[in-house]
Amino acid sequence: QVQLVESGGGLVQAGGSLRLSCTASGRTFSSYAVGWFRQAPGKERKFVAAISWSGGSTYYADSVKGRFTISRDNAKKRVSLQMNSLKPEDTAVYYCAAIRRTIPGADEHDYDYWGQGTQVTVSS
Repeated sequence: QVQLVESGGGLVQAGGSLRLSCTASGRTFSSYAVGWFRQAPGKERKFVAAISWSGGSTYYADSVKGRFTISRDNAKKRVSLQMNSLKPEDTAVYYCAAIRRTIPGADEHDYDYWGQGTQVTVSS
């Protein structure tokens, strides 16, 4: 069992930065790949980024590539999402999710555990 808690959301102006954290409980966190997803009001939840269990492989949606960076520290049971050059269209609730697999995917239905989400609002 893995429990996930997101933090770091907030209000930021366009062009600014935020760093989201996903902190896990459970002894086997290092066995899980982790993904970040986001859901804007009235829209479906979409894949943002993911990282393999070891941190050696990362994956990004085209819309965030070059602006967002995902990383993990298994000793601290934490996955971070550094978001730079934020745009108003990045406004959404951001969720982290864990999948008991070495390599993550972009399909939210594959993920086993989810956090409660953290709101990110980017003003123009």
